[in-house]
Amino acid sequence: MKLVAGTRGSELAITQTELVCKSLMRAFPELEIEKKIIKTKGDKILDKALDKIGDKGIFVKEIERQLIDGKIDFAVHSLKDMPSEIDDRLKLVSTPKRADARDVLIVNPKHNIDLDNSINWLKNTSGLKIGTGSKRRIAQLLMINDEIVAVPLRGNIATRISKLVSEDMDAIVLAAAGIERLNIKDLSIYYFDYNQMIPASGQGALAIEIKKENTKLEKMFESISDRETERQVLAERAFLKEINGGCHIPVGSISYMKNNKFIVRGVFGNEDYTNIIIKEKEIDLSSVSGERKLEGEDLKEIENQEKKVLADLGSSLAKEIRSEFKENKK
Repeated sequence: MKLVAGTRGSELAITQTELVCKSLMRAFPELEIEKKIIKTKGDKILDKALDKIGDKGIFVKEIERQLIDGKIDFAVHSLKDMPSEIDDRLKLVSTPKRADARDVLIVNPKHNIDLDNSINWLKNTSGLKIGTGSKRRIAQLLMINDEIVAVPLRGNIATRISKLVSEDMDAIVLAAAGIERLNIKDLSIYYFDYNQMIPASGQGALAIEIKKENTKLEKMFESISDRETERQVLAERAFLKEINGGCHIPVGSISYMKNNKFIVRGVFGNEDYTNIIIKEKEIDLSSVSGERKLEGEDLKEIENQEKKVLADLGSSLAKEIRSEFKENKK
């Protein structure tokens, strides 16, 4: 059986697609998978900020078109690039284990600082030039220190890292997942915790997209999926859909387990960063399944209940944040 996988042409996109292909071929040794590189609008326009050239979907639309036309069998995207709603002829299937969802601060090597203490360096140093093109990241950097100067930054990971020195920035902000997947070493890195920097919804997770009616392929991808990642993605996508955010405004969410509670944490604000709301909600998932050991149809029923609970948690957090945001505008 031969399949064609659609992907963007960046080193990271190709690496991510190879990860998925290798996992699928390990599960189904008879498979042969060919990669097809597709250039998207976001890849073609590199001289403008993302919020100036479009909204969510600028890195996926051309790939989706080839999927609909039958020129590829599945597509691999970064989940954070996906709009909250996709073409009704397509669907996202179960996804493999998520990489590190955090954002990282990569410090210019000219600064001889204690990396573990980078957050205090950020808080207490005036006029730091930090490279990022993300409204979400800028908003949260300004909450750390309102004297930070955000410098527009586009391009692939290698290009951004090179600009750190060539354009004499003090630091740049990237996703930890990209650094991890490309196995980039010898960087001065500080990992933001979720109280300091909320990631983009779905950051670190992969989006695998197929035609809706392709149930055979859907089941194949279920065999390489990760349940905890599925839970997180469900809550964060529900948050994103309800909050109705895009590239033009600061918006992000993260979900995780802590002290046996499932937590969703979100950020939302306006374009000029004057009204930024951060809130979180949590739930004890044992209240859904109880203490029973489940299997078969009982397990499926509980899993469906859990999915609804997690989606409701994400969307209710978005409603609370939007409500507080509107109150603050009055």
